[in-house]
Amino acid sequence: MSLCLRRLPGLATALLALALVGACARPGEGGGGAAAEATLASPQGAFLAYEHSVQLRLPGPRIPSRLKALADACQGGRFGDCAVLQLSQSGGGAASGSIELRIAPQGVEPIIALASEQGETVHRDTRAEDLAQQVADTRLAETRLRSEHARLLAYQQRTDLAVADLLTISQRLAEIEAGLEQAGREAAQQHRRIDTQKVTIRLDATSAQRNRSEIGRALGEFGGIFTTSLAYLIRFAAGVLPVLIVAALLAWGVRAGWRRRKARRGG
Repeated sequence: MSLCLRRLPGLATALLALALVGACARPGEGGGGAAAEATLASPQGAFLAYEHSVQLRLPGPRIPSRLKALADACQGGRFGDCAVLQLSQSGGGAASGSIELRIAPQGVEPIIALASEQGETVHRDTRAEDLAQQVADTRLAETRLRSEHARLLAYQQRTDLAVADLLTISQRLAEIEAGLEQAGREAAQQHRRIDTQKVTIRLDATSAQRNRSEIGRALGEFGGIFTTSLAYLIRFAAGVLPVLIVAALLAWGVRAGWRRRKARRGG
């Protein structure tokens, strides 16, 4: 009995640890819940267009393959609906590149995590543009155009209209239909900006690689800089030399005249 009593504290500790582990493993309270909370999306009834800008540093040789991996992941739908908007890359020792894409909200964090693997995050910025007024204006314009279109169609059915009136109505109907198409395109673009998010990722080489590249570039440009500077000096000398010659001749003439005048006075 005494042995069992001595084991009770250890057993109680073990049961408490198991209970804590079970509590931490409950759905919605672990790491997955935190990651889900990090995803930004326009709230219901709001019209927010999110844009993310990320600047990363990683070894230069990895930049081309990382850009390709990001483009492939986007175009392959690895993290949801995604479209590459822009892709650029510069070579050399200090390689750099950037990719601009539009992706579903739930894919923003995974695509940024893929870009930052074995790299250093220098800067990240997230901002949202409120499109509520633009959406409201577009809807109001569509409503007015559709209402006017319906009235003109009904008016066009009258049999007592003159030919000139029919032509005027037909022209106005064509203008309204063009306006509706434009409003539809604007509405689609607005909802695309709201339903997806724009992500711009810039990849730069590490500081050490940039410094080495700058030194190598300076050494490579030494000959060109030297010849350019020498050519500038030659041009400068060619421009100044005539002025110096003329000035020297004038000074010699003035001095010679002064000496002759002095000799006459002495004589």
